Amino acid sequence: MKFATLRDGTPDGALVLVARNATTALPVPQVARTLIDALPRWDEVKPALSERYEALNAGRADGAIAFDAQLCMAPLPRAPQWLDASAFLNHGRLMEEAFKTPPIPYFDTVPVMYQGASDDFLGPHQDVPLRSEAEGIDFEGEFGVVVGPVAMGASAQEALQAVRLVVQLNDWSLRALGPHEMKTGFGFLQAKPSTAFAPIAVTPDELGDAWRDGRVQMRLQVQWNGARFGEPHGGEMNFSFGQLIAHAAHSRRLTAGCIIGSGTVSNVARAAGSACIAERRVIEKIDQGEIRTGFMHFGDEVRMQAYYEDGRPGPFGIVQQRVVRAA
Repeated sequence: MKFATLRDGTPDGALVLVARNATTALPVPQVARTLIDALPRWDEVKPALSERYEALNAGRADGAIAFDAQLCMAPLPRAPQWLDASAFLNHGRLMEEAFKTPPIPYFDTVPVMYQGASDDFLGPHQDVPLRSEAEGIDFEGEFGVVVGPVAMGASAQEALQAVRLVVQLNDWSLRALGPHEMKTGFGFLQAKPSTAFAPIAVTPDELGDAWRDGRVQMRLQVQWNGARFGEPHGGEMNFSFGQLIAHAAHSRRLTAGCIIGSGTVSNVARAAGSACIAERRVIEKIDQGEIRTGFMHFGDEVRMQAYYEDGRPGPFGIVQQRVVRAA
């Protein structure tokens, strides 16, 4: 199934099913008015949602409407918890090489993860209001999963079974603020503005073979101001989503609706390009001896879209956002 949330003036929006071809949608208030309402009752509502989804795809759903991604909020406009990892180890290793920093202890065996803000996610086409260009405005293309309940101490295999939905996201960063916050030992706060999401969240079965080994086996195409920036492949993720979820649940249970992010999609091959500016900058430093690319300016746009390995557009839709000065 494919889900989106339409703006309706409420904090959690209105849940709709989205047809496989993404041309029509179906409100389902009689089953679940919002996605955050559906997730804790997943086993209860899934049969009715599946029935309506098949009717929508067959063109026989009463109440179907045209689907317009411009009207979408994030699939989950707010969530119980947002945890983002750094599961592509190439990204971290490039940072260490460029800046000659000591390796993170156990980086290869224990996932790195931070807890971000989950109360105000951005929709796929919302402007991104930020205070200053001097804070090092950067995008980060990622994949993520939305989980059902996860027991404390769950194994990676058990945790993977808790995945309800797969999402595509842009985890905005302010690079000039990050180093100080990391040195405090308390982690990111000001360096992580609101995260943005592609319009459509999908159940893993919708991805077919592109959901394999607990990873999204798709390329994430990133463009900055209309120019190609990169298209790294999600299959190169060193830790699976099952491992990431189990790590998050090591000492606490997770409630339905928690979102786990992959971290910046990053590939060893330079030809793949990058999914964030910081990575391009460190590659320039390593390969050319100096950083040549600056961070974003007000008015800049970033566009992200996932693609199957055969070149077909992925099911998540497009994130396309403009950075603006906060009022």
